[in-house]
Amino acid sequence: MSDKEIILTQDGLKKLEEELENLKSVKRREVAERIKVAIGYGDISENSEYEDAKNEQAFIEGRIITLEKMLRNARIINNDDIDTDTVSIGSTVTVEDLEYGDKMEYAIVGSAESDPLQNKISNESPVGKAILGKKIGTVVDVSVPAGIIQYKILDIKK
Repeated sequence: MSDKEIILTQDGLKKLEEELENLKSVKRREVAERIKVAIGYGDISENSEYEDAKNEQAFIEGRIITLEKMLRNARIINNDDIDTDTVSIGSTVTVEDLEYGDKMEYAIVGSAESDPLQNKISNESPVGKAILGKKIGTVVDVSVPAGIIQYKILDIKK
């Protein structure tokens, strides 16, 4: 991961800090104990428990490094900075699919905290890019693999 700026909401910052703390304080100890127990089984050259624990340890350490770098390069979006006149990172936007009439509500977040299952879409996603900077009532064209989808922005809130 490069030293690219990571855009986070307050919630996103809190979640990353909690994950980092959990990895450092809980997961590191758990995997160290697993390694210790696996070594107790004897010859580590053919010990799958030892291999699994070492692999998990490598994953945890890698994730810690990644999270620390993300937090170091984070730019936090405060609720006070969120404009309700135009779509910005941190906005919650209601859009209507003009073809089918479906209404959806999305929170626009940085790519580090996007979660489509929770209706949190990245500012770098096709929909996120299309609606950023737009106002209520604007119709945008979103290019997707199936073609072009038209969305009308119905509401913008914090």
